[in-house]
Amino acid sequence: MSSPERIQPPVFPFEPRILTPVRSLHLDSGIPVFLIEAGTEEIMRTEFIFRAGSLKETVPLVSSTVNLMLTEGSENYTSEEINSILDYYGVFSNFFSGKDTAGMIMYFPNKQIEKVSELAYEILFRPLFPGKELSRLMKKRFRWHQVRMEKVQNLAMDQFFESIFGPQHPYGRQVKDIDFENITSGLLKEFHEKYYSKADMAVIISGRIHSETINLLNKFFGRIGTENTYIENPAFKIAGDARKNIKIDKQGALQAAVRIGSSTITRTDPDYPGLKFLNSLLGGYFGSRLMKNIREEKGFTYGIHSGVSSLGLSGFKLISTEVGIENINQAIEEIYKEIRLLQTEPVKPDEIEIVRNYMSGELVRMFDGPFALAESFKAVWEFGLDFSYYKRLAETVKTITPDEIMRLAQAYYKIDDLYEIIAG
Repeated sequence: MSSPERIQPPVFPFEPRILTPVRSLHLDSGIPVFLIEAGTEEIMRTEFIFRAGSLKETVPLVSSTVNLMLTEGSENYTSEEINSILDYYGVFSNFFSGKDTAGMIMYFPNKQIEKVSELAYEILFRPLFPGKELSRLMKKRFRWHQVRMEKVQNLAMDQFFESIFGPQHPYGRQVKDIDFENITSGLLKEFHEKYYSKADMAVIISGRIHSETINLLNKFFGRIGTENTYIENPAFKIAGDARKNIKIDKQGALQAAVRIGSSTITRTDPDYPGLKFLNSLLGGYFGSRLMKNIREEKGFTYGIHSGVSSLGLSGFKLISTEVGIENINQAIEEIYKEIRLLQTEPVKPDEIEIVRNYMSGELVRMFDGPFALAESFKAVWEFGLDFSYYKRLAETVKTITPDEIMRLAQAYYKIDDLYEIIAG
């Protein structure tokens, strides 16, 4: 008896609704605050953001170490007291440090806004960076680093960033063993004083916002005095490696990590929404061309992905996968084959429609709930944009043509410009 025919369910196109419920104001100290009033639960999410990412470093690891040390004791609380208070008031905190920004996110019952505001000020503006705790942390981070460097995907990724941005640029500078010995409390205090300041700060609040939120934020953050203006170093120059093909030998590796890509435009460029569509088509979702070819048809990998990301000074596009050593050359050939097809053959309407619906669904998820709204707002605020960016993205998803896709592929995926990193 033959199996019944499997029929794909119908797809119904829809347009994502993009709302802009953001109210902006300034505290008495001049710190910008963005309010996103949404949600039904008595929960708030408050994010304190500083322009204090690794881009500001002159010594590697300083930015991330400052961020990790914020709860290791302050002028009025020990580390144990800070953690105990967070637990008592039902606060979930998350600290982050990236290439451009660093900071803290706190989720909590909105009735606890006063205590949370007081504690946030203590953590962010009065840390002590005690030497004993710093020594313990750096030993732990060094062990993590050693484990991390045993994995080919990390070796390839670090080399990729060095290749496209340059070894002296903070975006591309690789961490070395000696860097873990160079971090001192003095360096952390200096970095914190310069960049955890009201001049480099913003606050994004979402959820059911307590009526006294602004008054209480002003109580703790509104009286921050005028700091000495710090004169920035000249802008770092992006200087990509002249070598386009780099191989990193890792003895005993059973797989090779492949990273292919280059620097590219940022979210502020008019072509960026179209580039995001092209990326989804190439390798940005499970049904993409790279997944169908290299995973499903060839069986070279469990997964392959392409992405386009935007940083403060540059963007980058990246195709990443891990393959068996015997399949490296064939997999790379197929990647370039798919890029060339996008540059020379128009994409068929039914394939465009599938990607169109996938990206529309992703846009809906980006605005599903107050906390997702806050993340989406932050992603554009960092570039001086607002929610109108997502309207342009939605319009591009709705109207992009095969000719436009070919133009973008020819302009932004020139194979001679791509870096090819193999670790294994």
